[in-house]
Amino acid sequence: MLLKDFFIGLSQNQLLNDAAKKYGLKLGAQNVVAGTNIEETIQTIKELNAQGISCTVDNLGEFVFEKEEATEAKEQILQVIEAIHGHEVDAHISLKPSQLGLDIDYDFCFNNLKEIVTKAHAYDIFINFDMEDHPRLQPSFDIMETLSKEYDNIGTVIQAYFFRAEEDVEKYKNYRLRIVKGAYKEPAEVAYQEKEAIDENYIKLIEYHLLHGKFTSIATHDHHVINHVKRFVKENDIPNDKFEFQMLYGFRKDMQLQLAREGYNFCTYVPFGKDWYGYFMRRLAERPQNVNLIVKQVFNKKTNTAIGLAAGAFLLGRLTKRK
Repeated sequence: MLLKDFFIGLSQNQLLNDAAKKYGLKLGAQNVVAGTNIEETIQTIKELNAQGISCTVDNLGEFVFEKEEATEAKEQILQVIEAIHGHEVDAHISLKPSQLGLDIDYDFCFNNLKEIVTKAHAYDIFINFDMEDHPRLQPSFDIMETLSKEYDNIGTVIQAYFFRAEEDVEKYKNYRLRIVKGAYKEPAEVAYQEKEAIDENYIKLIEYHLLHGKFTSIATHDHHVINHVKRFVKENDIPNDKFEFQMLYGFRKDMQLQLAREGYNFCTYVPFGKDWYGYFMRRLAERPQNVNLIVKQVFNKKTNTAIGLAAGAFLLGRLTKRK
């Protein structure tokens, strides 16, 4: 838990986020994002599609408190939708309501999201509402529910560490859901704190939605969970077109390809842009083992985890001081 708290704390540091945004490519950010612009990202998607892998695209962005920034993010996502349609690639959109103005004004955010969902619906492109920390949870669900009365191309994320997750997965069983463990630091009043409890609830949610839900995206790098799901779907005669496995771009590439080759639906979460820092720190917080999976790619392959992390923290600190 200490390591998780450490990474979450880093993810919330705006000064480090600004420094990483400015110097990210020098620190190896190309290993954790698919591109810094739409053209690079579409090329990455095409390469993944050629290997039998679909994609969900995330326009990275943190600390959005001005309408101008939210509007820019909306326009960028609209351009991504046009690019997905124009290039006829197998991809959909994942977005965070906070990036579209949820922390600024509810109605402003709603209108931005409606514009995105409307365009995506016209092209038969799915939109996934990524869920964030608990203060933003219910407002995000509220917007999704309202838009779902008019549009059928919307789904969301259920985070297993929340006490309310079991109720939510039942309430939203007719939606396409991505099931995750959760990557924010939540208080004991609303969320499980122990890894064992979170893992147990995670499996319970996955099994429930596989049996009763519309479509299940199982987002994990944990081969134990993946093997459990393989056994469960076989034992319960759940067809492959009812679920997919998801992993992050740049993580466990061999396993991603292997699952696709085995005939399972596989989707890679493809983040792009320069604002990668908060996203990456939360991924490390979500599963600290991810450090071992990615540090070889960001730092010299002979560098051990401890030295790599220390070097990264040192570099970010030095770059921040220069500002």
